[in-house]
Amino acid sequence: MTPFGQAMRDLRRRKGVSQKEMAAAIGVSPAYLSALEHGKRGSPSFDLLQRVAGYFNVIWDEADELFQVARISDPRVVLDTSGLPPGHTAFANRLSGRIRDLSAETIKAMEDILEKAAFPDNDRG
Repeated sequence: MTPFGQAMRDLRRRKGVSQKEMAAAIGVSPAYLSALEHGKRGSPSFDLLQRVAGYFNVIWDEADELFQVARISDPRVVLDTSGLPPGHTAFANRLSGRIRDLSAETIKAMEDILEKAAFPDNDRG
């Protein structure tokens, strides 16, 4: 399941809506909606995201969060390391080969490292 799939499933369950009901309301097949929830399809289109947000009548902040989650939910990630140093390419390939073996704790630690690298000034309190 992707982060978007989880978010959409959570929204559906909070609102008490089945996949079949939601699919009919937003104009997609129940099979497509199921595939999105289970991470069998790539990230949804902007149009579909708007329909989902409209269907659930979510507030702006929640819609923005849903859109951000969709951007990081493509289950078939491709990393282009062309033009980067050899170490970057080696790291990307090692990660690709071992990602299924990483624990949730390891993933969280790596996310924390990425966050600190992106915003190094946040370390200062």
